[in-house]
Amino acid sequence: MAADASPKFRTPDLIPAGAGALAVAHDGLEFWQYMIAGSIAGVVEHTGMFPVDTLKTRMQAGAPPCHPPLGLRQTLRSVLRNQGFPGLYRGISAMGLGAGPAHAVYFSVYELFKKRLSKNNPNNPLAHATSGVIATVASDAVLTPMDTVKQRLQLESSPYRGIGDCVRRMVREEGFRAFYASYRTTVVMNAPFTAVHFATYEAVKRALLEISPDSANDERLVVHATAGAAAGALAAALTTPLDVVKTQLQCQGVCGCNRFPTSSIGEVLRSIIRRDGYTGLMRGWKPRMLFHAPAASICWSTYEASKSFFQRLNNSRRETS
Repeated sequence: MAADASPKFRTPDLIPAGAGALAVAHDGLEFWQYMIAGSIAGVVEHTGMFPVDTLKTRMQAGAPPCHPPLGLRQTLRSVLRNQGFPGLYRGISAMGLGAGPAHAVYFSVYELFKKRLSKNNPNNPLAHATSGVIATVASDAVLTPMDTVKQRLQLESSPYRGIGDCVRRMVREEGFRAFYASYRTTVVMNAPFTAVHFATYEAVKRALLEISPDSANDERLVVHATAGAAAGALAAALTTPLDVVKTQLQCQGVCGCNRFPTSSIGEVLRSIIRRDGYTGLMRGWKPRMLFHAPAASICWSTYEASKSFFQRLNNSRRETS
């Protein structure tokens, strides 16, 4: 990325002559290599942290009428008591199908626009934030349908037998638009989430490298993991209310969840406040932060490690040729 720990990512002779070409980006990697690195990172991140995501979804979807909302530990006990350990992983295949392609788009678009907007200035937080926002708008278009299916499968007493059954019934009963009922909310949530996330990640990573530049090579994994965790935790905390709105839109009408006459963010926010008060907007913030801090750490570490692998592969090819 803009301030990669390893000096080899900044070697001038790895920067292609055609700086505007789409085929090669500023780290000397080809566009498809960014896509593969991002895809690997996304699948590892979401599958590794999926149980925490299940707890968050259960907490945010809304309790049945006359039932108080459950806390984190109560939700965990409920899942284990009623469905056992496999209940924490219900819907993981849907996330696997969506996370790989979405993260391939996410990171490749980010790298492309970061190169264009930063204009070779690694200390440009506005370029990092703007690139992140553009990347998330593109990736959310890919992920939102499978994320909706995933959330419905995660619900307690979900009426769907699996991905195929959920997709067929949604198309038949609600139409194709149901897959994108939360897209606007997702973009509105993820735009600031990603802006905060990428800007924080790049800033923390740069700060850590400046503290100990001589050991940057040896501590590359620690730097990426620490910066990713800080970025994920901060971004998650700030955008929890919109995540609650997204979850309730995706799960509306299923397992007793409220159904909304419109996908208006304001209408859903007012409905949540009328029913649960302002505290309802922060429901699930603990598992959300517990998810995003380590998930971002895992994701960035995996992504940077994959980039490093491709960098070594490209260098090896140059040497042999």
